Amino acid sequence: MTTTLRLAPRESLRRFASTLLAATFSAALATAAFAADPVTLRVGDQKGGNRSLLEISGFAKDLPYKIQWSEFPAAAPILEALNAGALDVGHTGDLAFLSIYAAGSPIKAIGGIRANADTQAILVRNDSPIKAAADLKGKRLAGTRGGWGQFLIDATLEKAGYKTTDATFAALGPVDAKIALVAGSIDGWAVWEPYVSYAVLKDNARVVADGKGLTPTLTFIIASDQAIATKREAIADLLQLLNKARLWARDHIDEYARNTAELTKLPEDVLARAYKAQDNRPIAIDDGVIKEFQEASDRATRYGILPKQVDVSKAVDRSFTTAAPASN
Repeated sequence: MTTTLRLAPRESLRRFASTLLAATFSAALATAAFAADPVTLRVGDQKGGNRSLLEISGFAKDLPYKIQWSEFPAAAPILEALNAGALDVGHTGDLAFLSIYAAGSPIKAIGGIRANADTQAILVRNDSPIKAAADLKGKRLAGTRGGWGQFLIDATLEKAGYKTTDATFAALGPVDAKIALVAGSIDGWAVWEPYVSYAVLKDNARVVADGKGLTPTLTFIIASDQAIATKREAIADLLQLLNKARLWARDHIDEYARNTAELTKLPEDVLARAYKAQDNRPIAIDDGVIKEFQEASDRATRYGILPKQVDVSKAVDRSFTTAAPASN
């Protein structure tokens, strides 16, 4: 015979309340554990870039969030990954950023770095008959399409009184352009540091023109709109750490060059020369930077580098650099 145990109403209620309390406590623990999971920032980088800057300077320790670093060979694929939603944060030159922003990419510039404008240069072989910008007419000049290289070539020709079509433009990346210059298959190469220092120190190249008065020489930290909306606190902290690390690197050039030489396999003397020449410093995105960037953008549109005019003020989020350590 089966005996059914009947609980008194009060005992039944007590057991139900105990079970409910246990379930509620377990759910609360699970929620707390989930909330305690740190935010993960997916950051695109290049070898010897922001990751090594943070690690060498000591600012990568004890972060309240995780960084998932992805290394890319150049800025273009970083921008593509940001556009596709595969990254939260990356960095790139000003015009490369505008090119993809103008195409409708949901990204913003949230911080920036300024280098000296003469660290963008047009190089020739040491035995070249080209002595100055005036000698570039009719020559074959290589640079990156849609970025600093093409812009510097066009701006230099215009400054010399020529049309942008008065020289032949060869769209080549840095590696191919370096080989072509050494081989003599191009007459000049528009490029930036540390390629300039390498060419001058190791390939005996000469600088015949540079970006002074022609380009703002800005590199931007870029974030996706989605990441800005959902990971703002972590992104703001990362940006501040990068700014502090950049200031550290300016005061420790030899140490920084020695450590990045091990990572990049570039000669230490090349990197030391490049870092001194660049004098990279963080900037706040203020009215002056926006005006300067807008002028460069309008010029790039006129050259056909950008497909259409861009309102730079809508391409930036100024809130991240309001209190940034900056040197505009």
